[in-house]
Amino acid sequence: MYQGLLHFHSLLRWIILVLLVVNIIRHFTASNNPFNSTDKKLGLFLMIAAHTTLLLGLYQWFTGDLGLHKIQEIGMAAAMKDSVHRFWIVEHITGTILAVLLITIGRGVAKKSMPDAAKHKRSAIIYLIALIIILAVVPWPFRAGIGRPWFPGM
Repeated sequence: MYQGLLHFHSLLRWIILVLLVVNIIRHFTASNNPFNSTDKKLGLFLMIAAHTTLLLGLYQWFTGDLGLHKIQEIGMAAAMKDSVHRFWIVEHITGTILAVLLITIGRGVAKKSMPDAAKHKRSAIIYLIALIIILAVVPWPFRAGIGRPWFPGM
C-alpha cells in the first residue's frame, strides 16, 4: 500500500505542475478579461490536487522510512548534518506545505471583492511563487542522493 501511495504522490506532482502552468498562463494572459467560472474551476482543481498530494506526503512522512522514523533512528542533529536526510525530513515537507498554502491563498483570491485585473495578477504571482517552490523541493532524477524517477515505477 505504501508503495502505491508513493507512486500516486509522485504522479500527482505532474498534475500539479501542469495545472500551475495552465493557471499562471491563463491569469497572465487574461488580465483584461473577467474572472470567470473556468478560472475558478482551474484553481479549484489545482487546490484539490495539491491538498491530496500534501495529505499523501504527510502520511508517508509519518509512516515511511524517510521522515519521523529517520529522526527517531538517527536524531535530528545527525539528520540536519546529512543533506539527503535533511532534504526528506525538513526541506521537502516544508517547501510542499508552503507551496500548498500559497496555492490555497491563490485560489482564495477569486473570492475577494476586487477588480478582475487585480485578481488575475495576484493569482498569477502567487501561483508563480508556488511553482518555483515546488520546482525547488521536488526530488528530480538528476539530484544526487535524493533523485526519484521522472514517472512512478520507472
